[in-house]
Amino acid sequence: MTAPKVVFFDVNETLLDLGAIKKSIGQALGNREDLTALWFTTMLHYSLVTTVGGQYTDFGTIGAAALRMVAANQGILLTEAEAKVAVSSITSLPPHPEVKEALAALRNAGYTLVALTNSSTKGVETQFKNSGLTAFFDQILSVEEVGKYKPDTAVYNWAAQKMGVKPNECLMVAAHGWDIAGAIWAGWRGAFTARPGQQLYPLAPLPEINETDLLKIAEKLISLQK
Repeated sequence: MTAPKVVFFDVNETLLDLGAIKKSIGQALGNREDLTALWFTTMLHYSLVTTVGGQYTDFGTIGAAALRMVAANQGILLTEAEAKVAVSSITSLPPHPEVKEALAALRNAGYTLVALTNSSTKGVETQFKNSGLTAFFDQILSVEEVGKYKPDTAVYNWAAQKMGVKPNECLMVAAHGWDIAGAIWAGWRGAFTARPGQQLYPLAPLPEINETDLLKIAEKLISLQK
């Protein structure tokens, strides 16, 4: 393995801890915090439906719509305004404990770090400001600019072109099997962060790095420069 020229990071769950949103989502769903994961996967599902249908709606709006769908299945009537308020707490998520140390180590090692997220431009800027992550990144890219959601191949192609590098010079760090699969299918390299409850997609090629946290991934990436 050789060192990639650009290291891209997914944001939600990979860098930021979704556990903090459980309270607001759970309250909206009749105090069922256990339904938070279902809400998040429903949001991801309908972001893909939007992309396949040739449409684009920002991630926050899809998130509110997904929350209303999950609520309806629980017999809960949730207004659009109520759903938006519950989902808005996604902009105030804290980073996972090891994230800042890992990002600092990678920057000190000379890596170019780029965030590549399904969140809107305004949304991810707010997330990074509130979590104190802005200064770690050379570039923050939102799919809003390309009008498609990951893991559409067009997103990875666009991001590589944006950074002026070839696909095989890009490495995607993500806690989602679908994101790693999409990146590898687009010709990128991958590093999977095995957050609790996350799995690699068995029908996709394996990434070259598979670790339980970002600090371990950073250590492996830094070792590639020696």
